[in-house]
Amino acid sequence: MVQTNQYQDICILRLSAIGDVCHAVSAVQAIQRHHPKAKITWVLGKVEAMLLADLPGIKFVIFDKKQGKVAYKKLKAEFKGKKFDVLLHMQVALRANIAAAYIPAKVKVGFDWSRCKEGHAIFTNKRIASQSEPHVLEGFQGFAKAIGVPHYEPSWQMPYSEADLDFANKKLNHFDDINKKIFVISAAASKKERNWLPERYAALAQHAYKKGFKVILTGGPVDMEKQLANDIKAHCDFEVLNLVGKTNLKQLLCILKQADLVLAPDTGPAHMAVTVDTPVIGLYAHSNPKRTGPYQYQEYAVEVYHKNLKAQFGKTAAQLPWGKRCKGKNLMSQIQIEEVVNMFDRIVSDKAILESV
Repeated sequence: MVQTNQYQDICILRLSAIGDVCHAVSAVQAIQRHHPKAKITWVLGKVEAMLLADLPGIKFVIFDKKQGKVAYKKLKAEFKGKKFDVLLHMQVALRANIAAAYIPAKVKVGFDWSRCKEGHAIFTNKRIASQSEPHVLEGFQGFAKAIGVPHYEPSWQMPYSEADLDFANKKLNHFDDINKKIFVISAAASKKERNWLPERYAALAQHAYKKGFKVILTGGPVDMEKQLANDIKAHCDFEVLNLVGKTNLKQLLCILKQADLVLAPDTGPAHMAVTVDTPVIGLYAHSNPKRTGPYQYQEYAVEVYHKNLKAQFGKTAAQLPWGKRCKGKNLMSQIQIEEVVNMFDRIVSDKAILESV
């Protein structure tokens, strides 16, 4: 473990992605509570910074991967003559490892040996303690612990403005009955193969509608997400509010905050919802929800990951490297409507979502 003296100058390196930086926020804010006098600089991706901008007490340095070598030159210039007490290097991707070389620090803390990839160990000189089958969020907790932060329950204070919240409220007031509960479907993951089928999303929307929910589709502005939303709507014979491509990240965060329940595959908005305490049903086929699922709601994941892992590799998750992914373009089609409907009803009951309706 790194010496736990009072740090004055801490650098965080976690560039991407949306879900992962949401996990990291919890660790960073725990560090702020334990080291209240420390200055904290966070090297962050450009898109992710759009969500986390205005996070209290944090100076962000943007690393735009699209700039290639120029991004590294800017990083070098930014930190010229600087030396942090500690760098918490929270990402094993090669581009992040190279970025770490341009961040001067007395101590550079990286992942334990079992998670070192793509030269990660070369760019660090200390490691967090090894962990048994950790969730991604728990990995980041290890970095906080490495600089003396005692065990903490994850919590978040996410940054958004009154204007962002007002935007969300105005959009949600689109429906005549403002007392109805809100069911958000954030249907698209970063890769098409991780999306559920549009007609099955529509079946869940129908089920929610019959239960008395308003149904809203959210997502980014890319063509794949827009087409998926249109396909879902085409299978619905009731009003669905389509906000895909019509919000920025902070506005989306506020939509998720106002929602009562979210349905999502392996995608960033599922973790955004967790940060604002909104229950999530996660849909998983390619990755282990115990590692990457919505942290506070892992028990509500509907998954076919484990059976596919066994089919593809002949072993269980415990017998393979932690985080081993399954491959296949049609794995998500194995998730049946009835399974998700049952999970919907279970979480609505467990969280008493319809109690006040």
